[in-house]
Amino acid sequence: MILPSASPVSWLLALAAASAYATPAVAAWRIRAAAARHALLLAWLLHAGALVWSLWGDTPRFGFAPALSMTAWLVLTVYAVERQLFPQLQERRALAALGALAVLLAQTFPGQPLHVTASAWLPLHLALGIACYGLFAAAVVHAWLMTRAERQMRSGQEAPHGLPLLTLERLTFRFVGAGFVLLTATLLAGWLFSETLYGRAWRWDHKAVFSVLSWGTFAALLLGRLRFGWRGRSAVRVLYAGAGLLLLAYVGSRFVLEVVLGRSA
Repeated sequence: MILPSASPVSWLLALAAASAYATPAVAAWRIRAAAARHALLLAWLLHAGALVWSLWGDTPRFGFAPALSMTAWLVLTVYAVERQLFPQLQERRALAALGALAVLLAQTFPGQPLHVTASAWLPLHLALGIACYGLFAAAVVHAWLMTRAERQMRSGQEAPHGLPLLTLERLTFRFVGAGFVLLTATLLAGWLFSETLYGRAWRWDHKAVFSVLSWGTFAALLLGRLRFGWRGRSAVRVLYAGAGLLLLAYVGSRFVLEVVLGRSA
């Protein structure tokens, strides 16, 4: 099976971004905090350039790996904003490694060429879906921080990021709520305007089934928190389950089509 290859310009941007990400990821303890922040900012900008080129360059492409790359970029954007509000956040090393892996993965599996005859509304639909992925990914990151902080509190250790547990929990569910709104909008758009967007009626394929299952899981999580006060490990498990189903919806189905089966549709 021959995989489609990304353009040389896209590879150049991606390699530069990965190199910049590697600075805070590998040498976090050897460089000053200001230098690490500048390297992460440069990597973030180069990563954005690679994403823009993949969508609007000579041969626009999209697939499971670019979707993951955009999701990682959005998580890093959220971190940059939160870092201004909560300077004690110290997750730069892990997120930089995530960004480097995502940007290189997107070049290895750049996806299939986008059809020029596609609906003009399709980019908006894709943007809603990717923003939804980004918000839920941010929720998963915060849930992981919350779980780690809770474990450290029980063992008598101080959380390295310094954020109160209740603050992390509140941020987690804010991202879940915002992601749920976007997921609902994305599913409604796909259901009501499928013929306009894709040139065919709505069909219950793997992507649709997993998307609806994830929507139901997140709805149950928000309802359970509102009505029954779900929190802690039980809520985190439901969040992870919903995120896993959502990951299988687009990324999983596209991975099978593009890599396992070697076709575009």
